[in-house]
Amino acid sequence: MNQYDQPTLPPDSPLMTMTNSFLNEDMLLLSMPGPSRDPTYYIHDGNSVLLVENTLFKVHRSVLTKDKSAFETMFQLSGETDSARSDSSMTVAQEGESDDNPIRLQGDTADEFRALLWALYSLPHELTIAMTAEADCTQLANLVRITHKYQFRNIMTWTLSALHHYYSRPGAFDDILTTLPSSNAPTPLTTTHHPPMVTAGGLPAASSSHPPTLMQLTELAALCERADLLECTLVRWKRLIGEGRDLVLAVTIGERFNLRPALGLAYHALMLRGKSAWDAERALTRAQRVRLLAGYYALSKLWDVLPAQAPPLTHGARCTSQQRCAKAWGALWRTVLETGTQVMPGLAREDVLGKIMLAESMMKALVEREIPSQGFLDGMPHCRENAMVATTMRMREIKESLADYFSDDF
Repeated sequence: MNQYDQPTLPPDSPLMTMTNSFLNEDMLLLSMPGPSRDPTYYIHDGNSVLLVENTLFKVHRSVLTKDKSAFETMFQLSGETDSARSDSSMTVAQEGESDDNPIRLQGDTADEFRALLWALYSLPHELTIAMTAEADCTQLANLVRITHKYQFRNIMTWTLSALHHYYSRPGAFDDILTTLPSSNAPTPLTTTHHPPMVTAGGLPAASSSHPPTLMQLTELAALCERADLLECTLVRWKRLIGEGRDLVLAVTIGERFNLRPALGLAYHALMLRGKSAWDAERALTRAQRVRLLAGYYALSKLWDVLPAQAPPLTHGARCTSQQRCAKAWGALWRTVLETGTQVMPGLAREDVLGKIMLAESMMKALVEREIPSQGFLDGMPHCRENAMVATTMRMREIKESLADYFSDDF
């Protein structure tokens, strides 16, 4: 080999690996298309160019500063910086003046920013569509996210009202997905099985090809503290739990946003499946498994004492002997709970909710004389309806406090 020959490096040598890596990165950068102008919101008489993902928008600063948004502060700080550069005789082009030097918005999607501009530039008759069945729910969800992030408070409130109007219609949740397919959502948020996408503003991002999912709507409503929309989503979660679907996901999102009623029902339904089912659920955390065991033992202990603890009974004005009435009520309460277990022997010992709901049905049938009382109501002739009310109140109390039984105290 003479002095001009170059040594041949092995393909797997560190130097060759590093060289190939740099070459691949350069080729990838060369193959990536440059930013493209948005066909609708690249407005030629606009005075600010913004880059969102790979899309250029040209709009009016005065429009983006409406509603006392965060853009007002952003542009004010940008102006102070430009003034300082001018004072120091620097000839650097101002950010946002051209396609080559746009204002870059990080963590947003082009669809979200497009939704914001739709709300800012649309005429009143175009906005009224949002309050009809023809509303674009994906656009509205995107609009909530970006107005929440940039503090367009009035627009966000209006958009949340539009979403509530859309999803409070009969059948609005019939075709909704619980979550996006995992392949469309690479960034985990709350569960290993169904990770949604998240924007920099902390709200779940939508896919341009999918309407918002139940999980995304729940997160939007909870984070924006919109009680009416949250209640719509909770009704759907409770239905899914009643059907035995997405229980782990319901537990996870219930814990994240402290949605106590749905959380208790989801834990209860999961508990009744048994430990073998818990072991098969890889998405369950160790803490959640501990809470399931705690709930199992707490509810089992509750059933041991529940028949002997009749709920308080409000006596009617015509009740002549409250002592005799209270004694008859205690006997009736115990009999109804124990009879229910005999009627449906398949109910698990720890299924206190199922048993108390059955007791409520039996008490209603007794009071309304649909089944013979066998003398149990003879000792409380003027307090029958109050017995029914007391049973219903106890059932609701247990149902609403279910989450408290699934605690970390084990």
